[in-house]
Amino acid sequence: MVLSEIHVYPVKSCAGIALERARLGARGIRHDRHWMAVGADGGFLSQRQHPAMALIRTALTPGGVRLEAPGVAPLELPLADPPPPWVEVGIWGDRCQAGFMGEAAARWISRYLRVPARLVCLPATQCRQVDLRYAREGDQVGFADGFPLLLISRASLEDLNARLGEPLPMARFRPNLVVDGCAAYAEDGWRRIRIGGIELRLVKPCSRCQVITVDQATARPGVEPLRTLARYRARDNKVFFGQNLIHMMEGELATGMPIEVLEHASE
Repeated sequence: MVLSEIHVYPVKSCAGIALERARLGARGIRHDRHWMAVGADGGFLSQRQHPAMALIRTALTPGGVRLEAPGVAPLELPLADPPPPWVEVGIWGDRCQAGFMGEAAARWISRYLRVPARLVCLPATQCRQVDLRYAREGDQVGFADGFPLLLISRASLEDLNARLGEPLPMARFRPNLVVDGCAAYAEDGWRRIRIGGIELRLVKPCSRCQVITVDQATARPGVEPLRTLARYRARDNKVFFGQNLIHMMEGELATGMPIEVLEHASE
């Protein structure tokens, strides 16, 4: 088994970037979900409410990230944390302090989404703790929904596509890590793996929402693949596809690295 793809999503719910190599920091892949759009109440915005966010393309620059979207001029966001005062934002059940990226960025995202909105970042001094039911004290996540990494095997997608009328690309599921060389859904039975020299724990199946019904190339929502997944991947009124991970150490990942299963669920 090998790590065949690495993806980073600098701005939550916007387009991702394929990488050959990636640095794992405290929160996961460096820059992953470092920035986020929030509404007037501070709650996060995503493709759930605004499918058009899929069309916001991102590119990492030496100093931050560049955003491009239809009908608006490109926007550059610096990596450097803005100075306090910061703003309180909400992401699911968490409340945390975020850096406000300024009025020009707020006007840009508000104009594109056609709702009052702001862009924020998670300052380096802030720690968003991963749910302690699955994590250790001190395990962090950026603005991802709940965990620093998401893994899916290529074989799992191929099995799903065999059940669909029209096959879907892996981008629909927005994973960080893609594995080649295992059976479909083999990842469901893993508990600890090693990629290169880095150990990772698979802590929770990923429950999927309507975001996976949004065509990432056109921003058009539909019913698939959620409808098909519900027929054979549902449990407790949720639909699962992929596995959430927590890395046990920092380091570098690269495509082509071998993957070793250190512990299965039954062990």
